[in-house]
Amino acid sequence: MKKKIIIIIIVLFSIILLTVGGIFFYNKWRIANAKILVELQDNLKVEVYSEAKLSDFIKSINGKLNDDFEINTKTIGKKPIDFKYVNDDKIEVSYSFEIEVVDTKSPYIFSSSSLSVTKGYSGNLAEELFCGDNYDDIPKCEITGTYDPNVPGTYPLTFTGTDSSGNSSVTNFNLIVKEKTNSSSSTKTVYQPISDIIAKHKTENTKIGIDISKWQGNINFEQVKNAGVEFAFIRVGTQKGIGGEYVIDPYFEQNIKGFQSVGIPVGVYFYTYASSNKEAKNDAKWVIEQLKPYKLELPVVFDWENWSFYQAFDKSFYNLTEMANNFFYTIEKAGYKPMLYSSKNYLENIWFKTKYPVWLAHYTETTTYTGDYDVWQLCNNGSVPGIKGAVDINVMYN
Repeated sequence: MKKKIIIIIIVLFSIILLTVGGIFFYNKWRIANAKILVELQDNLKVEVYSEAKLSDFIKSINGKLNDDFEINTKTIGKKPIDFKYVNDDKIEVSYSFEIEVVDTKSPYIFSSSSLSVTKGYSGNLAEELFCGDNYDDIPKCEITGTYDPNVPGTYPLTFTGTDSSGNSSVTNFNLIVKEKTNSSSSTKTVYQPISDIIAKHKTENTKIGIDISKWQGNINFEQVKNAGVEFAFIRVGTQKGIGGEYVIDPYFEQNIKGFQSVGIPVGVYFYTYASSNKEAKNDAKWVIEQLKPYKLELPVVFDWENWSFYQAFDKSFYNLTEMANNFFYTIEKAGYKPMLYSSKNYLENIWFKTKYPVWLAHYTETTTYTGDYDVWQLCNNGSVPGIKGAVDINVMYN
């Protein structure tokens, strides 16, 4: 009896092994012979920094993707793509193909129709003009044509910017070499009264405000409020050039206390010379430290305006934006609302879009900027009772 039981157990165990083994080998056979019908798009190239998903490259597929993941497009070159999907027979299969991340955008170069230098100029003309690229930190920027910096006159020249992908931008301009003069000319400022701006731009969905720094000197805050100012951005400080020490605006404490004492909501801006992610983060930490005694109702603004010597920073436009993002992340983590300040030209041609609000600078009657912005700085020659001299005037949208 005992022997029969053992035999039965052996037989059952053998059947189980055969069954499991059969299923295993059958599944292997099914997978090995599974139908894989993937038709890719004709164009497998994608622009650097663009948003792209796996499905963007697939024209048709006999099944369903396990994960329609995002493709990393931050570096140019060929990139293998591996993915899995479940086909129509409910079998999970693998597939691989290759895409190419490319940069087809030419460097952005900017110059007016003419550039003036004084006789004896010995600098690098190419660095006097703006040249930068979305991808390359250091595009090739050169001037062609002949000129003599020691002989006054007008010289037609060509400015060219070329990136590592071979994209080029070209502009022609005149170099004007002038005699050295000791005379200086000044033009009289034509002011825009805040009352006129209020009349034109004040609605139930807008507020009218100003931004100020030490250049406005002592302010009569009551008069400013009575003039209709509804908010103010105050410069908290700056740096002494690239890598320089931090300097608090000498009127910062007086201004923030003064505006808040009369009930005008305030935000702050920091005029930065940051040249790395680390420096931008340190900028934010320094600003946060200065703000500890105060409560802000409005954002903390990253104000980077070093366009006249941009090439000294060796920064692609993408890396410049990432640097700003480091400032924003740090500010946001501390509980403040970050904001980017820049002019229409640079917002349209240089900055990558971020998730943070924008303060647009565009001195005009009606802005033609089509991007999103929360604040519009419409002039730098405003006049406000209680402030001596010119002041920037802004519209904030609810």
